[in-house]
Amino acid sequence: MPKSTPEEIRRRFDNDVERFSNLETGQSATVDAPLGLELIASAAAAVNPDATALLDIGCGAGNYTLKLMQRLRLRAVTLVDLSRPMLDRAAERIGAADGSIEVTTLHGDIREASLCAGTFDVAVAGATLHHLREDGEWDAVFGAVRRSLRPAGSFWIWDLVAHEHPGVQAVMWRRYGEYLEGFRGTAYREQVFGYIEQEDTPRPLTWQLERLRRAGFGSVEVLHKNSCFAAFGAY
Repeated sequence: MPKSTPEEIRRRFDNDVERFSNLETGQSATVDAPLGLELIASAAAAVNPDATALLDIGCGAGNYTLKLMQRLRLRAVTLVDLSRPMLDRAAERIGAADGSIEVTTLHGDIREASLCAGTFDVAVAGATLHHLREDGEWDAVFGAVRRSLRPAGSFWIWDLVAHEHPGVQAVMWRRYGEYLEGFRGTAYREQVFGYIEQEDTPRPLTWQLERLRRAGFGSVEVLHKNSCFAAFGAY
């Protein structure tokens, strides 16, 4: 079955803004979403304590930026998202939290975004890179993010990940299904599994870490992994 196009994915997220607008629950369809949010914000602040400029890829309703604002004295934020309603909600929430921050919104696909070199101290991507398809797309995005960072900048990712061995993938997928069913029931599990099958092409955690090194990052860190979700970064 052909995967969803970016336009098809955009339409779903245009109608799902409220689910992504809670800083306490994060993206509730993912395992350990609040923990991943907390760990990434804490790690970014530890690596780049003087950061003032942030790039938020697939920003959704702005949770990652809002969490980082609690730990960093950000002065400029660039938000990238396919969904205009998501961008509008993120900008609204960020402005309400701190009206002095300069907010730039880029409505579109990160694969097509023009990122100026040496602009950001920190970049984050929360549950968005699994929409990338071919190897070359991952390499292009990782390379573009690396070039957009200032010296010693860091890139932090929270995402759905796959597993190389089919048996391990089956174990982790079953655990994720049990989480979804316990959270909202069988119908919800099938709904989430349905749009993952239609939209997503996650890659293994180790594969992404190797690709980040290939893109020019000197060090990588794994902050957390639980079943099919991981928080990790590079600097």
